[in-house]
Amino acid sequence: MNKKTAVFFMPAFALGVAVLTSGPAFAATGDASYQGTLDAINGSNGSGTISVEVSGDQATVTQTVKGLAETFDGKPYPHVQHIHIGAKGECPTTAADTDGDGVISTTEGQPSYGEIGTTLSTSGDTSPAAGTDLTLAGMGANYDYNRTFTLDAATAASLEAGTAVVVVHGLDPATLTKAAQDAKSDLVPSLPLAATSPALCGALSASQANMPDGGVETGGGSTSSGADMGLLALGAGALTAAGGAVMIRRRLAARG
Repeated sequence: MNKKTAVFFMPAFALGVAVLTSGPAFAATGDASYQGTLDAINGSNGSGTISVEVSGDQATVTQTVKGLAETFDGKPYPHVQHIHIGAKGECPTTAADTDGDGVISTTEGQPSYGEIGTTLSTSGDTSPAAGTDLTLAGMGANYDYNRTFTLDAATAASLEAGTAVVVVHGLDPATLTKAAQDAKSDLVPSLPLAATSPALCGALSASQANMPDGGVETGGGSTSSGADMGLLALGAGALTAAGGAVMIRRRLAARG
């Protein structure tokens, strides 16, 4: 092969390599969806559902809560709520009530669901620092919550690892044992134990839509697949054309 042929052929071959390695450009963007069912804990008789849609570093949380304690000191009950992270990724059983007062306190439940990663506040701060701010809590027996905020790295990692758990706090003291009614909060001693103890709990799991089919798709479905095939065909066509040009040059050289 003479130098001119090499110069002509290599760019076409390089194009073929570039096409074959262009797949990662269609890789997933990091977007993900998580869902959870919020079940009653500590006899709250409440229920709820929650979804977390993640796009880049933004999270949109949509939540519905029903049947919780309605009032606190004659006002709508402030139910602080959080995404807990970094533990077993599960809700505690009654065995977690180590002091035997009939209530699983927040700290007694932590070996199961972990520390606060994100506070699901109604406005402002979403860090653990806002975890017991009653002014930013969901209010009343029934409420809907919808908010988009910047997701911190620790909570994002826990979501991906399957260890994120949503806990909604706030019990009706009248439903508790006498010992629990008289007890102070393990988080805020100025409040009763009922105010900060878990009322709903639910683990967050990734939506099935997040799971790739066959393990080799890089996102985009049939549209991106068709585009990839078209690019591969273009690369193959360029290689074929280059090969034909080489044959023509060889024949002309032989005649000369």
